[in-house]
Order: sequence, then C-alpha cells, then structure tokens
Amino acid sequence: MSRPLVVDLDGTLLRSDMLIESMLGYLKQDRASLLQLPLWLLKGKAPLKEQLASRVKIDVTSLPYNREVLTFLRHARSEERHIVLATATHRIYAEQIAHHLGLFSQIIATAGSLNISSRTKRDRLVEQFGEKGFDYIGNSHDDLPVLESAQKAYLSDPDRGVTAKATKAGNIERIFTSRQTRLKAWIRALRPHQWLKNLLIFIPVLANHQVLNLSMLLQALLAFALFSITASSGYLFNDLLDLESDRHHPRKRLRALASGELPLQLGIVSAPLLFIAAALVSLILMPVPFSISLAAYYVLTIAYSRFLKSQMGIDTIALAGLYTVRIIAGAYACGLVPTFWILAFSLFLFLSLAMVKRYAELLDARSKGKTEQTRGRGYFPADLEIIANLGSSSGYLSVLVLALYIQDPRTLMMYRTHELIWLACPILLFWISRMWMITHRGQMHDDPVLYAIRDRVSLLTGALFGAVFMLASFL
Repeated sequence: MSRPLVVDLDGTLLRSDMLIESMLGYLKQDRASLLQLPLWLLKGKAPLKEQLASRVKIDVTSLPYNREVLTFLRHARSEERHIVLATATHRIYAEQIAHHLGLFSQIIATAGSLNISSRTKRDRLVEQFGEKGFDYIGNSHDDLPVLESAQKAYLSDPDRGVTAKATKAGNIERIFTSRQTRLKAWIRALRPHQWLKNLLIFIPVLANHQVLNLSMLLQALLAFALFSITASSGYLFNDLLDLESDRHHPRKRLRALASGELPLQLGIVSAPLLFIAAALVSLILMPVPFSISLAAYYVLTIAYSRFLKSQMGIDTIALAGLYTVRIIAGAYACGLVPTFWILAFSLFLFLSLAMVKRYAELLDARSKGKTEQTRGRGYFPADLEIIANLGSSSGYLSVLVLALYIQDPRTLMMYRTHELIWLACPILLFWISRMWMITHRGQMHDDPVLYAIRDRVSLLTGALFGAVFMLASFL
C-alpha cells in the first residue's frame, strides 16, 4: 500500500492565505466591528480563525489554486493514493475547498482552540501515519518540521530560505514553481501604465503658456511622481478589497493579487507605505494646497474603492472628480489658479468617459445574456440606453464649455488669433462621437483614457487639437 500524500493549503495548494482572505472579507463587510479583530487575536490564532470562519463567506470556487500542484494531486488520485489535506486553515473553509476539488480522503484542519500548524501538524501526522510514514507538500518555514518527518518532501513556491533549510534533510523530491519573481508581480500590481493618466497634471502649465518655465515643469514633474505613487497605493488597496469580484472578471482575475502572483501580505504592507512616503515628500517639498489636493485624491480613491463605485450615478461623478483633482493639483503644484473653464471642461469630458467605461461593462454583460445587476456595480444591462444618452450629452457639454471659453476676455488676451480655437470644437466633437461609436460596437475593451493613449486616431486627434491652440497663440 502506498504512503499517504499530505498537502498543505495556504501558499502550497492555494496561492493565497485563507486567514488573510477572511480578514479582508471581514473588513469589507463589517467596518463597525473592526476592534474585535485584535481582541480575538489576543486569545490566539485558532479562536481568531473560528470567529472569522463563522462570519465570512468565501467563494472557494474562484480562489487561485496552484495548477501544477493540482495536476500532481489528480495524478496521485488516479493511482488511488490516500490524499490528506492538512492545513492551519479553519475546518469550515478546508471542508468547502475539499468538497470543491474532490481530491481528498481526509481533512486535518484547525478547529476550536487547536491550530494545526508547524509542530502541531507534524505531531498529528506522525501519530497517525508514523515517522517517515507519509509524503508531504509544503512551502513555508512552519512546514519545515513536517517536511523533516516526511519520507518524500515536495516544495511549492517555497518562501525565501525554506529551500536551503529543507534540503538539509535530504528528502526533497520536487519543487513546484508557478510564480514569477515577486518584484515583477509587485511592479505589475502598481499598474505603471495607469500613471499616464497623471499627465493631466501638466495641463495647467500648458494652458497658461508656461511650457518653457523650467521651474514650473520641475514642480509639475515632482507632482506627477507623487500622484503616481499615491495612485499605485490606491490600486493596491482597491485590489485587496476586490479580490473576489476581480476573480470573477475575465481580465481582472489576472491581476497580481487576485491571481496569487503577489502574496497578499506584500500588498497589505505596500499600500499604506507608498501613500505615507508620497505624503511626507509632498509636505516637505510641495505647496500646502497641493498636499491637500493629494490627500483629497487619495481619500476619494479609497471611498470609490470601498463603496462609491457601487452607487449608481455617484460612481461616474467620482471618477470624473478623480481626473479633475489631478488638474487642480497640477495648478497648485506650480503656483497657478485653476480656472472655471478648465474645471468645467474637465468634469464634463471625464464624466462622459466614465460613462463610456460603464457602458462597455454593461454591453459585455448583455452580450452574455445577463439581465441581473452587475457584480459590484449599481447598474443593470437594461440601463445601456440611458447611460449612452447621459454620457454622450456630457461629452457634448464639454464642447460647449470650450466654445464659451473662446469668448472669455482672458482668452482674448492670451491668444493672438483666438478665433482659430473654434477649430478645436469640431475636432473634439469628432473624437467624442467616435469614442461612443466604438463603445457601442463593443470594441472598447479597456479603460477609455488608456484606449485613447494607445489609439492612433485618438493620438492624431489630440495632436490636431493641440496644434490649434499653438497656432492661435502665434499666428
């Protein structure tokens, strides 16, 4: 009879940690009882897990399992081996996972006051199967005592230093590696491609004809860097709270945290540290109004991630506000005053693009035959037509603001031939109409701002738009 094959869960079979998953789920669903977490932890890990497991429901079908380990277990199952799930995860979750995977003959898991981890797990396995009477798959330093007592040991994405210590026992049979380097995954989680949106910070410099002012450009560049760091902090925070919904999304499930490429612990530590670093530099080197704008942007980002994005109408206004705050911050960073025209133009234009984003999501849901409210949003697929009307109207209002701006007395003073700015209106009308037509045809598969940055026609339209203002300045 073959030896039992015992497998750990957190970090081994699962590219995540069920304790952290349940804590994040609890923080998301019960903000009023946050102080209970440290009180439960004071009683020990096992009571903490007991409390969380009884309160937090986790969709185990969408969790990021290690495919290589799963394939290995399925092969062992086909050979009729006795497979044991031995985990420090609470028994409620362990049983749900075991039922979903259908691979295990036995479950050994945390329950009551007994935390099945490290030497406790080793003693339990040795008591049942004997020393060297089982094979074991693990990944962490807590697994080292168990690995030493196993006949054959397997490592799955081992933590730093585990491989060196585990190999001393001379029983390592195989190492499963499914993750890319943590640095690559961390950089991907920061979403550096999204930093392109922070180029809006330079708009006030351009609008005030200060492109050749080196001092202002350096200030704007520093503001850009601080906003990028702050934005990445917000993205990490958002991804931590949206793990479950992201895992049900065809593209978002590939994000570093949702897919398990990046350990949740690293995301939890990085999110606040990035913002603290940006805030400290801002307070030291930047004007106070800019620091207030940066803080307002972060607060609005967190509020959007936590609850605003699920509120119909408020979500798109919040998105438009996030873009507009960037422009306001860019003005304050350079000692400029944001004008009524630029703020009104920005709010209407980006509200239209926010509506584009929602329309694309709902169109995708309708094409799949869905009629219920979309996950994490306040809309139904049946809302498509009204969103299209509101979004396109908002876009055209931004063109109206631009037209009115041309007749402002300050505009007459800034441009030699202000009448040429009228050419910018049909250019903008064309671009807004085209964006909505592309979305209506189901071809908008990305954030509309990022789509525009990568789209040749949009780039050409933007170049023509800018050229109009340059010609109006010098002709």
